Amino acid sequence: MRSPFVAGNWKMNTTATEAEKLVLEMLDKLDRIKGAEKVLCPPFVSLVAINMMLQGSSIKLGAQNMYFETEGAYTGEISPVMLSELCEFVILGHSERRWYFGETDEIVNKKVKAALANRLQPILCVGERLAEKEAGKTEDVINRQVTADFKGIEPVSNLVIAYEPVWAIGTGKAASGEQAAATIQFIRDALAKLWNKSIAQDLRILYGGSVTSANIAEFIAHPEIDGALVGGASLKSEDFVSIVEQTAEIKGRVK
Repeated sequence: MRSPFVAGNWKMNTTATEAEKLVLEMLDKLDRIKGAEKVLCPPFVSLVAINMMLQGSSIKLGAQNMYFETEGAYTGEISPVMLSELCEFVILGHSERRWYFGETDEIVNKKVKAALANRLQPILCVGERLAEKEAGKTEDVINRQVTADFKGIEPVSNLVIAYEPVWAIGTGKAASGEQAAATIQFIRDALAKLWNKSIAQDLRILYGGSVTSANIAEFIAHPEIDGALVGGASLKSEDFVSIVEQTAEIKGRVK
């Protein structure tokens, strides 16, 4: 069975001092939760300190992005080699990277390859924009992203996919559990065609987009949804702990 997975994406929030404080507020409570994999993804400037704080705990660390080259004259970029000493996970293809910073599927594909080559587990984000949803193109967009982002990559199980409809991110307008589950099933079917059914069934696929402690149960109750990539709510210790607790408890029953 796929193990539940919850990651907190702090985005461009928290200073190094604030990040340490936030970790302290939830460290013990998160560490005690069994039955779900827990990952924190703070800004780059806090990775070293939080890596040290999480030593000996069951909580894992992820980065929010990376470049696909391992070293060189790329001012301001962070390489997979640098991250591999600190993290186990890295978020790639987030809609904010795609739309604000112009990252194409070709770039995301290079990043996925680089992460896997450097012992990092990608959390790959896919999802449609509002206009694409309203035009009935959700499946076309998802299929294009999955196919292009994994182009030339052999079937692998050491990655996570997050379905994040762009229209739901940071808007307070989450997808319904039924809608998210249907799209995630489509993603799994697309992966089965791209690779094989066995790998597609083994991969964990999350929902992300205005996830809160009040609505997480609606998503987690669906067997196809393996967890959540949490944005704003992950910056509130009580909310994030509650999301992880509910995920572990409900998934324990669903199984």
